[in-house]
Amino acid sequence: MKRNLLPVFLILSVVLVACSATPTPPPPSTDSKDAPQPASVSDITPTPTDDPAILATLFPKMGGNSGMTRSDQQGAIIMDITPLNLGVPTDTLEFDVVLTTHSIDLSMDLATSSTLTTDTGVSVESTLWDAPRGGHHVVGKLIFPATKDDKPILEGATKLTLTIINVDAPTRVFEWELK
Repeated sequence: MKRNLLPVFLILSVVLVACSATPTPPPPSTDSKDAPQPASVSDITPTPTDDPAILATLFPKMGGNSGMTRSDQQGAIIMDITPLNLGVPTDTLEFDVVLTTHSIDLSMDLATSSTLTTDTGVSVESTLWDAPRGGHHVVGKLIFPATKDDKPILEGATKLTLTIINVDAPTRVFEWELK
C-alpha cells in the first residue's frame, strides 16, 4: 500500500512558504501630518565620538584615533591609553586603558593615582577607574570631570597630559597635542 506523497509535499511546501513570507510595510502616507518631520537644530544633541575622520578634523595633530593611543612600558606593566571623547566632551573625559603584565596582580585603583593637566594650568583628579580588579590583562575606563569651576578644562588648551604615579613605576606621562 504505497501512497503518492508528492501532493502532500507540494501542499506542505506552499503552507510553509506562505507562513514564512515577510510582510511588506504599508506605503508611505500622503497625509502631511503623518510624514516624518526633519529634526530642528534644538533637537540635535552632540554625542562623543571615536570616529577617526571626525577626530582628525577636530584634532589635526592627533592623526585619527589610532594615532591617539599612547603607550608606556616601564616596569613590569605595559599601559596603552586612548582618549575616547575629546572631540565632543560631555560631563566627563574618558580614556580607554589597557594594562598588560605577566608578573603583577593588577588590582590597583588607577583613579587614586591619575591626574589630567592642560597647558593652560588646569588640573583635575580622576573620579573613577571603571575596570575589573585583578588579573594580568585588564581593560577599563579612566574617567575625569570635563569641567573645573564650571569651565571646560579643554577650553583654550593645546596640550593635554595624563600623569599616573606609583603603578610599578614612579611616574608615567601620556601627552596629546590638541590643536
